[in-house]
Amino acid sequence: MTGLRIALLGCGTVGTEVVRLLREQADDLAARVGVPLELAGIAVRRLDKRREGAPAELLTTDAEGLVTSDDVDIVVEVIGGIEPARGLLLAAMKAGKSVVTANKALLAEDGATLFGAAREYGTDIYYEASVAGAIPLLRPLRESLVGDHVHRVMGIVNGTTNYILDQMDTSGAGFAEALNEAQALGYAEADPTADVEGFDAAAKAAILAQLAFHTRVTAADVHREGIADVTSADIASAKAMNCVVKLLAICERVPSAEHRSGRGVSVRVHPVMIPRSHPLASVREAYNAVFVEAESAGSLMFYGAGAGGAPTASAVLGDLVAVARNRVYGTRGPAESTYAELPVLPMADTVTRYHVALDVADRSGVLARVADEFAENDVSIQAVRQEGYGEEAQLVIVTHRAPDGALSATIERLRDLEIVRAVASVMRVEGDD
Repeated sequence: MTGLRIALLGCGTVGTEVVRLLREQADDLAARVGVPLELAGIAVRRLDKRREGAPAELLTTDAEGLVTSDDVDIVVEVIGGIEPARGLLLAAMKAGKSVVTANKALLAEDGATLFGAAREYGTDIYYEASVAGAIPLLRPLRESLVGDHVHRVMGIVNGTTNYILDQMDTSGAGFAEALNEAQALGYAEADPTADVEGFDAAAKAAILAQLAFHTRVTAADVHREGIADVTSADIASAKAMNCVVKLLAICERVPSAEHRSGRGVSVRVHPVMIPRSHPLASVREAYNAVFVEAESAGSLMFYGAGAGGAPTASAVLGDLVAVARNRVYGTRGPAESTYAELPVLPMADTVTRYHVALDVADRSGVLARVADEFAENDVSIQAVRQEGYGEEAQLVIVTHRAPDGALSATIERLRDLEIVRAVASVMRVEGDD
């Protein structure tokens, strides 16, 4: 074998870094793989746009022709989105090409089709860059921990929201102000919906859960809440509890009567209050960090840059080397593993804790009446305190763990009480009871 030819789909922030690394590290990559890696072509939407470091003679708008060319061995996809990425990757695998992708949205929505094509056509599909940028996270779950029993994966997987919440906590900025700053620094897109509404983190949570629990999980299975409704009052309430607010992806095995094993899977993304003593509380700015709790390995933490052109390209190149080695030696990487087929539980059945702030009438009997509503739904109160007096009176309640549906029902009942002027804040709490 004289060399392997690479087709690159997309030449934006990540794609240009992939081109740079392939050219600058050509000799090292050839030594690591065993044969040279050569760019065969770069598919783009427009030829007239200037792309730093990308040879003009390699640019093409014929993406399908490129990925099915006999002159291509491996296809790298960094264009994102569902289509045309899905069709191009399927065409590439049908033509016998192995693929590397950073496309979290596609993997979370229709990974089954991609993995099925890889199995049918005998090709590799690697996707480390789809979650947490440069952090080696998926391969440990896919390979290093495959002999262990993973109980929980929990972490910060979206740098934009972490930056915003960090600024709200450290500088006292409001949500809108912190978002504007994130956009000015390039941490947030002009349209930040995918980040601040939790869609990006939910896609990543689906991928993590599928790998950790050997169960097919899609983005539609993930309970999702964003941070757009997090207020300065929420941040202040967290500080009063010596906590910090983070948007977490939480994937865990939970009891379930629906499966022969007695277990199911809970997958959720939402803001939580966590103690400042927790390692995730100290993750600042746009960094990512993920905890993995396994039966034999214990607690592991993965931390680093979760986004950006160079960090993501680093993960892409790592996958590219692995796929190229497989091609050279006639082997394949691990296939999709969904043998466990655990049910994904609805959020209502998931056990959580709550921090609830109520604007209440400042008179005797209020606490007893509110406590009765919690007891009616079998929700145990861990702590309660009153803040302010008169028109400023507020009850702050922290619960023990209970089914999320019971907690939600309690909050709805509280909204109907005459003594409760408003439910000022509702947020889940992670950490020991």
